[in-house]
Amino acid sequence: MAKIAGSALTLALLVPAGVVGTSEPTSASTAAPAHFVVIGPYGDGLDATEDSVRSAGGTVLQSWPQIGVVVASSTDPAFAEAVRGMPGVQQAGASRNLAEQLPPAKPQRFEQLEGTVDAAPLAAAPGAEPLEPEQWDLPLIKAAEAHEISQGSEDITVGVLDYGIDPEHPDLRANLDTSRSVSCVEGGGTPDTDPAKWAPENQSQDHGTHVAGTIAAARNGVGIAGVAPDVSLASIRVISDEGFIYPEFAVCGFIWAAEHGIDVTNNSYFVDPWYLWCESDPDQRAGAEAVRRAVAYAQSRDVVNVVSAGNSNWDLSKPIHDTNSPNNGGPTQDRRTGHDCHVLPGELPGVVSVSAVGAESVKSYYSSYGLNSITVTAPGGDSRQIPDTPSANGRVLSTVPGGGWGWMQGTSMAGPHAAGVVALLRSTHPDWPAQRVVGALKQQADTLECPVRYDPDGDGTVDAVCAGGATGAGFYGAGMVDALDAVR
Repeated sequence: MAKIAGSALTLALLVPAGVVGTSEPTSASTAAPAHFVVIGPYGDGLDATEDSVRSAGGTVLQSWPQIGVVVASSTDPAFAEAVRGMPGVQQAGASRNLAEQLPPAKPQRFEQLEGTVDAAPLAAAPGAEPLEPEQWDLPLIKAAEAHEISQGSEDITVGVLDYGIDPEHPDLRANLDTSRSVSCVEGGGTPDTDPAKWAPENQSQDHGTHVAGTIAAARNGVGIAGVAPDVSLASIRVISDEGFIYPEFAVCGFIWAAEHGIDVTNNSYFVDPWYLWCESDPDQRAGAEAVRRAVAYAQSRDVVNVVSAGNSNWDLSKPIHDTNSPNNGGPTQDRRTGHDCHVLPGELPGVVSVSAVGAESVKSYYSSYGLNSITVTAPGGDSRQIPDTPSANGRVLSTVPGGGWGWMQGTSMAGPHAAGVVALLRSTHPDWPAQRVVGALKQQADTLECPVRYDPDGDGTVDAVCAGGATGAGFYGAGMVDALDAVR
């Protein structure tokens, strides 16, 4: 991911801890309002949940009866404990680690942009885009051959849950559906369709625009080509100005996608403030349940959700030593998380989890992995794997705000390659339900064997162990996504 695979993995991934308060408890009368997720029954039964929130001294910010989730605020840090067990309340927890009542935290770190290029034509082949000679990633998934058959359908829409998409970028504006774009980062994750809210505000918010270009930059004689150049895009902003994706933002994004005809979502992030959300902690359990319900709701509405696996070089199939959570303020915890702890949304049932490879089709040094934890792999870039391109830059070139192009690396870049292939599949087989599309994606993937010895930095130490032997499943899941098979 580019953090990008916790908040946006820029994608980044995070891990859970218990709720952390201030070193000296703040009284409810003077504390700043904190955010909470309250889980209740689906449908009309959620009215009782809202009444209990108010009875416990909370304010209802957003209510999602579709999935039985209420987002609330309260100045009382003990609000979650107080409301648990009240009528209509199944679970409750602080969604932001009570961070509003702590000193400001550093934002999540996304994949960093490295260098930019202008649209001056390179030695492109006839019919290729000016910067396509730099796109070593497209041949790895047979995208150019696929485009000779199909470039996707404008009837298929990919929702980019991220920092927002630059609506004026020359490689993107023709494919961007502004009528289905939205921001989910205000209040308790309340949808706002004002373009000023869902578009990136400055050059530093480049992650979503970069992701979008990989998915669907147009073949228009400008810049680069996307994996599915003719499909539609929707900008669904779920990353705050501070760089965080809290549960209420992700919930809003998935529900918006489910109810606005989105066919595929790309999620190059992990949900903050925990790298892993643990069932043993009641706050984390409630936040995770809210996101799980939202993802399940989107899947029930025939959405394929593609998620970046993360950039921590973790074996997700095994217990993980987490020393960085929570990531939004307060003391971090040194904990060894078990199988009750999960990266969100990357380890939720039914999602397409994507690891990253570099130009040599070998796992990127940063990419997380794990047997039965990865669905497929795709190009995410690796500065240590040098391609035969004019710049010899092993990162992924794509669009950035302001009409330019730049390089990034991360599983955040791998996810959109897979999302683009899913969009091609859905364009080719518009009658196929989401589950069948995911099955075809895996069946069509090209197997990559496990490396004999994985030592990407060459220091003589094995940096990761790939389970699966000739299947390569531990690093690559079913294998490299295949754009050509998707359109045949």
